Amino acid sequence: MSKPVVAIVGKPNVGKSTFFNYIVGKRISIVEDTPGVTRDRVYAETNWRGRDFTLIDTGGIEPETEDIIVSQMREQANIAINIADVIIFLTDIKQGVTAGDSEIALMLKKSKKPVILVCNKADNIGNKPNEIYEFYNLGLGEPYAVSAANALGIGDVLDAIYEYFPEKDENDNDDETIKVAIIGKPNVGKSSLINKILGEERVIVSDIAGTTRDSIDSYFENEFGKYIFIDTAGIRRKSKVTEKIEKYSVMRTLLAIERSDVCLMMIDATEGVTDQDTKIAGEAHEAGKGIIIVINKWDEIEKDNNTFEDFKKDIYNKLSYLTYAPIIFISAKTGQRVNKLYEMINEVANQNAMRVSTSVLNDVINEAIAINQPPTDKGRRLKILYATQASTKPPTFVIFVNNKELFHFSYQRYLINQIRKEFGLQGTPVRIITREKEDKGE
Repeated sequence: MSKPVVAIVGKPNVGKSTFFNYIVGKRISIVEDTPGVTRDRVYAETNWRGRDFTLIDTGGIEPETEDIIVSQMREQANIAINIADVIIFLTDIKQGVTAGDSEIALMLKKSKKPVILVCNKADNIGNKPNEIYEFYNLGLGEPYAVSAANALGIGDVLDAIYEYFPEKDENDNDDETIKVAIIGKPNVGKSSLINKILGEERVIVSDIAGTTRDSIDSYFENEFGKYIFIDTAGIRRKSKVTEKIEKYSVMRTLLAIERSDVCLMMIDATEGVTDQDTKIAGEAHEAGKGIIIVINKWDEIEKDNNTFEDFKKDIYNKLSYLTYAPIIFISAKTGQRVNKLYEMINEVANQNAMRVSTSVLNDVINEAIAINQPPTDKGRRLKILYATQASTKPPTFVIFVNNKELFHFSYQRYLINQIRKEFGLQGTPVRIITREKEDKGE
Protein backbone atom coordinates (compact mmCIF):
# COMPACT_ATOMS: atom_id res chain seq x y z
CA MET A 1 0.00 0.00 0.00
CA SER A 2 1.33 3.45 -0.91
CA LYS A 3 1.60 6.33 1.58
CA PRO A 4 -1.63 8.26 2.22
CA VAL A 5 -1.94 11.50 0.26
CA VAL A 6 -3.27 14.66 1.94
CA ALA A 7 -4.14 17.75 -0.13
CA ILE A 8 -4.45 21.30 1.24
CA VAL A 9 -7.04 23.34 -0.69
CA GLY A 10 -8.73 26.70 -0.25
CA LYS A 11 -9.04 30.20 -1.65
CA PRO A 12 -5.88 32.18 -2.45
CA ASN A 13 -4.09 33.92 0.42
CA VAL A 14 -5.59 31.96 3.32
CA GLY A 15 -2.18 30.65 4.46
CA LYS A 16 -1.96 27.26 2.73
CA SER A 17 1.77 27.53 2.01
CA THR A 18 2.58 28.64 5.57
CA PHE A 19 0.54 25.72 6.90
CA PHE A 20 2.28 23.32 4.48
CA ASN A 21 5.78 24.56 5.34
CA TYR A 22 5.18 24.19 9.07
CA ILE A 23 4.04 20.56 8.76
CA VAL A 24 6.89 19.44 6.48
CA GLY A 25 9.42 21.38 8.55
CA LYS A 26 11.04 23.33 5.75
CA ARG A 27 10.32 26.20 3.40
CA ILE A 28 9.32 24.34 0.26
CA SER A 29 6.35 26.45 -0.77
CA ILE A 30 6.99 30.14 -1.40
CA VAL A 31 5.25 32.19 1.26
CA GLU A 32 4.23 35.68 0.19
CA ASP A 33 1.26 37.85 1.03
CA THR A 34 0.06 37.90 -2.55
CA PRO A 35 -2.87 35.79 -3.83
CA GLY A 36 -1.88 33.12 -6.32
CA VAL A 37 1.81 32.78 -5.46
CA THR A 38 1.56 28.95 -5.40
CA ARG A 39 0.43 28.28 -8.95
CA ASP A 40 1.14 24.57 -9.12
CA ARG A 41 0.97 21.67 -6.70
CA VAL A 42 3.96 21.26 -4.40
CA TYR A 43 4.35 18.03 -2.48
CA ALA A 44 6.59 16.63 0.25
CA GLU A 45 6.89 13.54 2.41
CA THR A 46 6.22 14.02 6.13
CA ASN A 47 5.24 12.02 9.20
CA TRP A 48 2.75 12.09 12.04
CA ARG A 49 2.40 9.55 14.87
CA GLY A 50 4.67 7.12 13.08
CA ARG A 51 2.80 7.26 9.75
CA ASP A 52 4.50 8.62 6.64
CA PHE A 53 2.26 10.52 4.26
CA THR A 54 2.51 12.82 1.25
CA LEU A 55 1.29 16.38 1.71
CA ILE A 56 0.28 18.44 -1.34
CA ASP A 57 0.06 22.22 -1.34
CA THR A 58 -2.12 23.70 -4.07
CA GLY A 59 -2.76 27.00 -5.72
CA GLY A 60 -5.85 28.81 -4.44
CA ILE A 61 -9.25 27.88 -5.87
CA GLU A 62 -11.34 30.70 -7.30
CA PRO A 63 -14.56 28.92 -8.39
CA GLU A 64 -15.91 31.71 -10.58
CA THR A 65 -13.21 33.27 -12.74
CA GLU A 66 -12.24 33.67 -16.38
CA ASP A 67 -8.61 34.48 -15.57
CA ILE A 68 -6.48 31.85 -17.35
CA ILE A 69 -3.81 31.55 -14.65
CA VAL A 70 -6.35 31.32 -11.84
CA SER A 71 -8.47 28.78 -13.74
CA GLN A 72 -5.34 26.66 -14.25
CA MET A 73 -4.65 26.88 -10.53
CA ARG A 74 -8.19 25.67 -9.87
CA GLU A 75 -7.62 22.77 -12.25
CA GLN A 76 -4.39 21.84 -10.47
CA ALA A 77 -6.23 21.87 -7.14
CA ASN A 78 -8.90 19.61 -8.64
CA ILE A 79 -6.22 17.12 -9.66
CA ALA A 80 -4.81 17.13 -6.13
CA ILE A 81 -8.31 16.50 -4.74
CA ASN A 82 -8.76 13.55 -7.12
CA ILE A 83 -5.62 11.78 -5.90
CA ALA A 84 -5.92 12.67 -2.20
CA ASP A 85 -7.04 10.27 0.52
CA VAL A 86 -7.83 13.17 2.90
CA ILE A 87 -8.44 16.87 2.14
CA ILE A 88 -7.65 19.83 4.38
CA PHE A 89 -9.96 22.73 3.50
CA LEU A 90 -8.19 25.86 4.76
CA THR A 91 -10.22 29.03 5.30
CA ASP A 92 -9.52 32.47 6.80
CA ILE A 93 -11.36 33.00 10.10
CA LYS A 94 -10.88 36.77 9.85
CA GLN A 95 -12.66 36.92 6.47
CA GLY A 96 -15.53 34.73 7.61
CA VAL A 97 -17.39 32.43 5.22
CA THR A 98 -17.24 33.85 1.69
CA ALA A 99 -19.09 32.84 -1.45
CA GLY A 100 -15.86 31.24 -2.63
CA ASP A 101 -15.69 29.11 0.52
CA SER A 102 -19.26 27.91 -0.05
CA GLU A 103 -18.47 26.97 -3.66
CA ILE A 104 -15.34 25.05 -2.62
CA ALA A 105 -17.28 23.28 0.14
CA LEU A 106 -19.84 22.13 -2.41
CA MET A 107 -17.08 20.85 -4.69
CA LEU A 108 -15.45 18.95 -1.82
CA LYS A 109 -18.75 17.33 -0.81
CA LYS A 110 -19.11 16.02 -4.37
CA SER A 111 -15.63 14.46 -4.15
CA LYS A 112 -16.91 12.20 -1.33
CA LYS A 113 -13.45 12.36 0.25
CA PRO A 114 -12.88 12.93 3.98
CA VAL A 115 -12.56 16.70 4.54
CA ILE A 116 -10.99 18.43 7.56
CA LEU A 117 -12.25 22.02 7.80
CA VAL A 118 -9.56 24.35 9.19
CA CYS A 119 -9.98 28.03 10.06
CA ASN A 120 -6.58 29.70 9.85
CA LYS A 121 -5.36 33.01 11.34
CA ALA A 122 -6.99 32.39 14.74
CA ASP A 123 -4.17 33.94 16.71
CA ASN A 124 -5.54 33.20 20.20
CA ILE A 125 -6.42 29.56 20.63
CA GLY A 126 -7.86 28.69 24.01
CA ASN A 127 -11.58 29.15 24.10
CA LYS A 128 -13.20 28.65 20.73
CA PRO A 129 -13.33 32.04 18.92
CA ASN A 130 -16.86 33.28 18.25
CA GLU A 131 -16.04 33.77 14.56
CA ILE A 132 -15.67 30.01 14.06
CA TYR A 133 -19.36 29.18 14.51
CA GLU A 134 -20.20 30.68 11.13
CA PHE A 135 -18.13 27.95 9.47
CA TYR A 136 -20.49 25.20 10.67
CA ASN A 137 -22.82 26.47 7.90
CA LEU A 138 -20.48 24.95 5.29
CA GLY A 139 -21.78 21.50 6.31
CA LEU A 140 -18.33 19.93 6.62
CA GLY A 141 -18.41 19.10 10.31
CA GLU A 142 -16.50 20.68 13.16
CA PRO A 143 -14.03 23.39 12.11
CA TYR A 144 -10.55 23.49 13.67
CA ALA A 145 -9.15 26.89 14.68
CA VAL A 146 -5.40 27.23 13.95
CA SER A 147 -2.71 29.81 13.43
CA ALA A 148 -0.24 28.49 10.87
CA ALA A 149 2.01 31.52 11.33
CA ASN A 150 2.25 30.93 15.10
CA ALA A 151 2.08 27.11 14.97
CA LEU A 152 -1.07 26.95 17.11
CA GLY A 153 -3.65 24.15 16.90
CA ILE A 154 -1.94 22.24 14.07
CA GLY A 155 -1.44 19.06 16.12
CA ASP A 156 -5.21 18.66 16.49
CA VAL A 157 -5.61 18.91 12.72
CA LEU A 158 -2.93 16.27 12.15
CA ASP A 159 -4.65 13.98 14.66
CA ALA A 160 -7.92 14.39 12.73
CA ILE A 161 -6.17 13.57 9.43
CA TYR A 162 -4.53 10.53 11.02
CA GLU A 163 -7.94 9.05 11.87
CA TYR A 164 -8.77 8.86 8.16
CA PHE A 165 -5.57 7.11 7.08
CA PRO A 166 -6.16 3.60 5.73
CA GLU A 167 -4.99 0.81 8.01
CA LYS A 168 -1.28 0.15 7.70
CA ASP A 169 -0.45 -2.81 5.49
CA GLU A 170 1.85 -5.33 7.18
CA ASN A 171 4.04 -5.23 4.06
CA ASP A 172 4.57 -1.45 4.39
CA ASN A 173 7.49 -1.96 6.76
CA ASP A 174 8.94 -4.94 4.95
CA ASP A 175 12.49 -3.76 4.42
CA GLU A 176 13.12 -6.72 2.13
CA THR A 177 10.62 -5.48 -0.42
CA ILE A 178 12.16 -3.20 -3.04
CA LYS A 179 9.85 -0.62 -4.61
CA VAL A 180 10.63 -0.21 -8.30
CA ALA A 181 9.10 2.62 -10.35
CA ILE A 182 9.10 2.09 -14.11
CA ILE A 183 9.36 5.56 -15.62
CA GLY A 184 9.71 7.05 -19.08
CA LYS A 185 7.81 8.92 -21.74
CA PRO A 186 4.61 7.41 -23.19
CA ASN A 187 4.78 4.33 -25.38
CA VAL A 188 8.30 3.11 -24.50
CA GLY A 189 7.06 -0.27 -23.27
CA LYS A 190 6.60 0.23 -19.53
CA SER A 191 3.38 -1.79 -19.36
CA SER A 192 4.84 -4.48 -21.62
CA LEU A 193 7.76 -4.89 -19.23
CA ILE A 194 5.42 -5.21 -16.23
CA ASN A 195 3.38 -7.85 -18.06
CA LYS A 196 6.51 -9.80 -19.00
CA ILE A 197 7.67 -9.74 -15.38
CA LEU A 198 4.30 -10.76 -13.94
CA GLY A 199 3.60 -13.31 -16.65
CA GLU A 200 0.07 -12.07 -17.10
CA GLU A 201 -1.82 -9.28 -18.83
CA ARG A 202 -2.32 -7.25 -15.66
CA VAL A 203 -1.72 -3.86 -17.29
CA ILE A 204 -3.43 -2.79 -20.49
CA VAL A 205 -0.90 -2.68 -23.33
CA SER A 206 -1.64 -0.43 -26.28
CA ASP A 207 0.22 1.46 -28.97
CA ILE A 208 -1.69 4.59 -28.03
CA ALA A 209 0.53 6.88 -25.96
CA GLY A 210 -0.81 7.54 -22.50
CA THR A 211 -2.92 4.41 -22.05
CA THR A 212 -1.76 4.03 -18.45
CA ARG A 213 -3.45 6.97 -16.74
CA ASP A 214 -2.54 6.06 -13.17
CA SER A 215 0.24 4.41 -11.17
CA ILE A 216 -0.40 0.71 -10.61
CA ASP A 217 1.39 -1.31 -7.91
CA SER A 218 2.11 -4.98 -8.53
CA TYR A 219 3.68 -7.22 -5.88
CA PHE A 220 6.07 -9.82 -7.27
CA GLU A 221 8.31 -12.38 -5.59
CA ASN A 222 10.86 -14.75 -7.09
CA GLU A 223 14.17 -16.39 -6.17
CA PHE A 224 15.90 -13.00 -6.36
CA GLY A 225 13.69 -11.24 -3.81
CA LYS A 226 10.44 -9.37 -3.14
CA TYR A 227 9.45 -6.40 -5.28
CA ILE A 228 6.65 -3.92 -5.77
CA PHE A 229 6.69 -2.77 -9.39
CA ILE A 230 5.01 0.59 -9.96
CA ASP A 231 3.86 1.12 -13.53
CA THR A 232 3.41 4.81 -14.27
CA ALA A 233 1.86 6.86 -17.00
CA GLY A 234 4.43 8.42 -19.28
CA ILE A 235 5.25 12.07 -18.72
CA ARG A 236 4.57 14.17 -21.80
CA ARG A 237 6.13 17.50 -22.62
CA LYS A 238 4.48 20.26 -20.58
CA SER A 239 3.17 21.92 -23.74
CA LYS A 240 1.30 18.71 -24.54
CA VAL A 241 -0.12 18.20 -21.05
CA THR A 242 -3.51 19.72 -21.74
CA GLU A 243 -6.09 17.23 -20.52
CA LYS A 244 -6.82 17.24 -16.80
CA ILE A 245 -6.36 13.47 -16.72
CA GLU A 246 -2.86 13.84 -18.25
CA LYS A 247 -1.82 16.34 -15.57
CA TYR A 248 -3.16 13.94 -12.98
CA SER A 249 -0.92 11.24 -14.49
CA VAL A 250 2.18 13.44 -14.27
CA MET A 251 1.53 14.01 -10.58
CA ARG A 252 1.11 10.27 -10.00
CA THR A 253 4.39 9.59 -11.80
CA LEU A 254 6.27 12.09 -9.66
CA LEU A 255 4.74 10.58 -6.52
CA ALA A 256 5.72 7.09 -7.76
CA ILE A 257 9.33 8.27 -8.14
CA GLU A 258 9.19 9.77 -4.64
CA ARG A 259 8.12 6.53 -2.94
CA SER A 260 10.32 4.18 -4.96
CA ASP A 261 13.72 2.74 -4.02
CA VAL A 262 14.85 2.17 -7.59
CA CYS A 263 13.69 3.74 -10.87
CA LEU A 264 13.92 1.88 -14.16
CA MET A 265 14.38 4.71 -16.66
CA MET A 266 13.06 3.24 -19.91
CA ILE A 267 14.29 4.59 -23.23
CA ASP A 268 13.12 3.56 -26.69
CA ALA A 269 16.10 2.18 -28.61
CA THR A 270 14.50 3.14 -31.92
CA GLU A 271 14.35 6.82 -30.87
CA GLY A 272 17.41 7.18 -28.63
CA VAL A 273 17.56 9.72 -25.81
CA THR A 274 15.11 12.59 -26.28
CA ASP A 275 14.79 15.90 -24.41
CA GLN A 276 11.80 14.45 -22.59
CA ASP A 277 13.89 11.48 -21.42
CA THR A 278 16.45 13.85 -19.89
CA LYS A 279 13.71 15.66 -17.95
CA ILE A 280 12.16 12.45 -16.60
CA ALA A 281 15.53 10.97 -15.64
CA GLY A 282 16.37 14.28 -13.97
CA GLU A 283 13.34 13.93 -11.69
CA ALA A 284 14.62 10.56 -10.42
CA HIS A 285 18.17 11.89 -10.07
CA GLU A 286 17.03 14.95 -8.09
CA ALA A 287 14.89 12.71 -5.87
CA GLY A 288 18.05 10.75 -4.98
CA LYS A 289 16.72 7.41 -6.20
CA GLY A 290 18.65 4.41 -7.41
CA ILE A 291 18.52 4.43 -11.22
CA ILE A 292 18.94 1.79 -13.93
CA ILE A 293 18.79 2.92 -17.56
CA VAL A 294 16.74 0.35 -19.47
CA ILE A 295 16.98 0.48 -23.26
CA ASN A 296 13.87 -1.24 -24.60
CA LYS A 297 13.12 -2.53 -28.14
CA TRP A 298 16.78 -3.52 -28.59
CA ASP A 299 15.58 -6.41 -30.79
CA GLU A 300 14.38 -3.85 -33.38
CA ILE A 301 17.85 -2.32 -33.88
CA GLU A 302 20.17 -3.40 -36.70
CA LYS A 303 23.55 -4.05 -35.13
CA ASP A 304 27.21 -4.27 -36.03
CA ASN A 305 30.33 -4.69 -33.90
CA ASN A 306 30.22 -1.10 -32.60
CA THR A 307 26.45 -0.64 -32.09
CA PHE A 308 26.42 -1.53 -28.38
CA GLU A 309 29.36 0.69 -27.35
CA ASP A 310 28.32 3.58 -29.59
CA PHE A 311 24.79 3.52 -28.17
CA LYS A 312 26.09 3.39 -24.60
CA LYS A 313 28.47 6.29 -25.23
CA ASP A 314 25.63 8.35 -26.73
CA ILE A 315 23.40 7.69 -23.70
CA TYR A 316 26.02 8.83 -21.21
CA ASN A 317 26.81 11.82 -23.39
CA LYS A 318 23.17 12.99 -23.39
CA LEU A 319 22.50 11.94 -19.78
CA SER A 320 25.84 13.20 -18.48
CA TYR A 321 24.55 13.50 -14.89
CA LEU A 322 23.68 9.75 -14.90
CA THR A 323 27.08 8.26 -15.71
CA TYR A 324 26.83 6.35 -12.41
CA ALA A 325 23.72 4.48 -13.61
CA PRO A 326 24.15 1.01 -15.15
CA ILE A 327 22.64 0.38 -18.59
CA ILE A 328 20.83 -2.76 -19.70
CA PHE A 329 19.52 -3.49 -23.22
CA ILE A 330 16.27 -5.48 -23.27
CA SER A 331 13.20 -6.37 -25.25
CA ALA A 332 10.06 -6.31 -23.11
CA LYS A 333 8.21 -7.88 -26.02
CA THR A 334 10.42 -10.99 -26.37
CA GLY A 335 11.73 -11.06 -22.79
CA GLN A 336 15.36 -10.66 -23.92
CA ARG A 337 17.57 -10.02 -20.83
CA VAL A 338 14.54 -9.15 -18.63
CA ASN A 339 15.65 -11.78 -16.08
CA LYS A 340 18.94 -9.91 -15.61
CA LEU A 341 17.04 -6.94 -14.18
CA TYR A 342 16.44 -8.46 -10.75
CA GLU A 343 20.09 -8.75 -9.73
CA MET A 344 20.73 -5.22 -11.03
CA ILE A 345 17.76 -3.89 -9.02
CA ASN A 346 19.02 -5.62 -5.85
CA GLU A 347 22.53 -4.25 -6.33
CA VAL A 348 21.39 -0.68 -7.01
CA ALA A 349 18.97 -0.74 -4.04
CA ASN A 350 21.81 -1.91 -1.78
CA GLN A 351 24.16 0.76 -3.11
CA ASN A 352 21.53 3.48 -2.61
CA ALA A 353 21.15 2.38 1.03
CA MET A 354 24.90 1.87 1.69
CA ARG A 355 26.36 3.18 4.92
CA VAL A 356 30.11 3.82 5.28
CA SER A 357 31.89 3.98 8.65
CA THR A 358 33.38 7.36 9.55
CA SER A 359 36.90 6.01 10.00
CA VAL A 360 36.99 4.26 6.62
CA LEU A 361 35.45 7.29 4.90
CA ASN A 362 38.10 9.61 6.32
CA ASP A 363 40.87 7.21 5.25
CA VAL A 364 39.55 7.45 1.68
CA ILE A 365 39.24 11.25 1.87
CA ASN A 366 42.78 11.62 3.26
CA GLU A 367 44.17 9.38 0.52
CA ALA A 368 42.34 11.45 -2.11
CA ILE A 369 43.81 14.65 -0.63
CA ALA A 370 47.32 13.16 -0.74
CA ILE A 371 46.89 12.32 -4.44
CA ASN A 372 45.36 15.67 -5.40
CA GLN A 373 45.85 18.61 -3.04
CA PRO A 374 42.86 20.90 -2.35
CA PRO A 375 42.77 24.19 -4.29
CA THR A 376 44.14 27.52 -3.09
CA ASP A 377 42.84 31.03 -3.71
CA LYS A 378 44.95 34.16 -3.05
CA GLY A 379 47.21 32.28 -0.68
CA ARG A 380 44.37 30.57 1.20
CA ARG A 381 44.22 26.77 0.97
CA LEU A 382 41.14 24.64 1.44
CA LYS A 383 41.50 22.27 4.37
CA ILE A 384 39.31 19.16 4.59
CA LEU A 385 39.01 18.62 8.35
CA TYR A 386 36.93 15.45 8.42
CA ALA A 387 33.86 13.76 6.89
CA THR A 388 30.96 11.65 8.06
CA GLN A 389 27.92 10.07 6.43
CA ALA A 390 24.71 11.90 7.30
CA SER A 391 22.14 9.64 5.65
CA THR A 392 21.37 7.02 3.02
CA LYS A 393 18.97 6.86 0.05
CA PRO A 394 21.00 8.47 -1.43
CA PRO A 395 24.35 8.25 0.37
CA THR A 396 24.89 11.76 1.72
CA PHE A 397 28.20 12.84 3.21
CA VAL A 398 28.90 15.89 5.37
CA ILE A 399 32.40 17.29 4.84
CA PHE A 400 33.76 19.83 7.32
CA VAL A 401 36.13 22.40 5.84
CA ASN A 402 37.92 25.56 6.98
CA ASN A 403 36.34 27.71 4.25
CA LYS A 404 33.25 26.76 2.22
CA GLU A 405 34.04 29.26 -0.54
CA LEU A 406 37.27 27.40 -1.36
CA PHE A 407 35.46 24.06 -1.71
CA HIS A 408 34.80 24.38 -5.42
CA PHE A 409 32.40 22.12 -7.29
CA SER A 410 35.23 20.56 -9.27
CA TYR A 411 37.01 19.39 -6.11
CA GLN A 412 33.73 18.11 -4.65
CA ARG A 413 33.23 16.10 -7.84
CA TYR A 414 36.78 14.75 -7.53
CA LEU A 415 36.07 13.54 -3.98
CA ILE A 416 32.78 11.97 -5.06
CA ASN A 417 34.64 10.08 -7.81
CA GLN A 418 37.21 8.85 -5.28
CA ILE A 419 34.44 7.72 -2.92
CA ARG A 420 32.76 5.88 -5.81
CA LYS A 421 36.08 4.31 -6.78
CA GLU A 422 36.47 2.90 -3.28
CA PHE A 423 32.88 1.91 -2.42
CA GLY A 424 31.23 1.41 -5.82
CA LEU A 425 27.92 3.19 -5.25
CA GLN A 426 26.79 2.16 -8.72
CA GLY A 427 23.34 3.30 -9.73
CA THR A 428 22.91 5.89 -6.98
CA PRO A 429 23.48 9.63 -6.73
CA VAL A 430 26.00 10.73 -4.10
CA ARG A 431 25.48 14.00 -2.29
CA ILE A 432 27.92 16.19 -0.38
CA ILE A 433 26.90 18.74 2.26
CA THR A 434 29.60 21.26 3.20
CA ARG A 435 29.95 22.53 6.75
CA GLU A 436 32.40 25.22 7.80
CA LYS A 437 34.35 24.63 11.01
CA GLU A 438 37.23 26.45 12.60
CA ASP A 439 40.53 24.66 12.17
CA LYS A 440 41.92 24.39 15.71
CA GLY A 441 45.32 23.52 14.26
CA GLU A 442 45.73 27.03 12.87
